[in-house]
Amino acid sequence: MAKKDRLTEVSVRVGTALGKANREAHARAKKVSEASKVAKEELQDISKQVEALKKQLEKTAKRLKSALS
Repeated sequence: MAKKDRLTEVSVRVGTALGKANREAHARAKKVSEASKVAKEELQDISKQVEALKKQLEKTAKRLKSALS
């Protein structure tokens, strides 16, 4: 009977350790997911800014050409 109790204690410890590891992994995965969403939004904002600068550069180049002609 004593061995069964020890086996039960060990299995509880193993289960507890696995549960903690699973909880921590889930929390980290959630943080990574949130960070990736923020990074995606920032990348979209930067892309919009680059497109706006590209258009501005084209207009400036066009004005410069006409001024030099």
